[in-house]
Amino acid sequence: MIQADTSTAPSKPRLGKLDVLRGIALVAMATYHTGWDFEFFGYLEPGTTGHGAWKLYARIIASTFLVLVGFSLFLAHGRGIRWRRFGIRLAQIVVAALAITLATMYFTPGSFVFFGILHQIAVASVLGLLFLRLPAFIVAAAAAAVIALPHYFVSPTFDAPIFWPLGLSEIIIKSNDYVPIFPWFGAVLAGVALAKTMQYFGAIELLAGNITPSWLDRGLRFIGRHSLAFYLIHQPVIIACVFLVSQLSPPSVPAPREVFGRACVQSCQNDNDKAFCEKFCDCVIGQTEAQGIFEEMFAGKRDQNDPQMQQIAGVCTQQNLP
Repeated sequence: MIQADTSTAPSKPRLGKLDVLRGIALVAMATYHTGWDFEFFGYLEPGTTGHGAWKLYARIIASTFLVLVGFSLFLAHGRGIRWRRFGIRLAQIVVAALAITLATMYFTPGSFVFFGILHQIAVASVLGLLFLRLPAFIVAAAAAAVIALPHYFVSPTFDAPIFWPLGLSEIIIKSNDYVPIFPWFGAVLAGVALAKTMQYFGAIELLAGNITPSWLDRGLRFIGRHSLAFYLIHQPVIIACVFLVSQLSPPSVPAPREVFGRACVQSCQNDNDKAFCEKFCDCVIGQTEAQGIFEEMFAGKRDQNDPQMQQIAGVCTQQNLP
């Protein structure tokens, strides 16, 4: 993903294998987004890329990017912050993040990206400067604390939209790319701690040199060095390709009842067994159809915070408890 400066100093050679690692992460991201786009166009069941192995894959990719952000931030500024270079790169990331927000507000207004991976990188790059001169073990401890906090502390105090970037609210946030400060800033700090540790043991040089075959090395290095451009360009290209596929071979369109039922069961299974979820979701569909609000629910005009939907959920839960 997009990084702070990645070179240790102008007089030192660029760490080629670090660019390769970044390139691999970018290619992995593109494969995930390909799956997301096929789901968006209706070729995969709703919720497919947000659950199970797909969800784990997405988290591994995001974690890798953010660890590399912290690693690169230390290499670039650990011996002294080069403010001009830092400011230029930060401005580029902020502009790109705002562009993503505006584009998604237009195309997917119900789940637009208000604090995604680019927003996280921009904020983390600034906050990360505070940790560059601290001992590695303190940075590692801070990383663990940031990652753990949302698992042990959430509060309705942070339910207001202004606090959503923190990641500490009790409500479920709807966004196509939501990467809040807690816990994801912890991955950036982990990258800083890793870089400091490798430098202490003289292991940074392990990232110098090339990989084989040479054509793969050149390709991944190129992607890694132009990470911001790749990030901004790849998704429109993939969407265009999937759109062309949809024109040549349109996906089958299941009935709204079937679509909602599948998505409901997938979401429910995060905390409950399949048998309960199937009965619960059938009940919700039946209740909303009986009350004439199924179409509004399916269109996203009613969510789990709607009083009528909360009442239906309560009735269906009681009816299907073992």
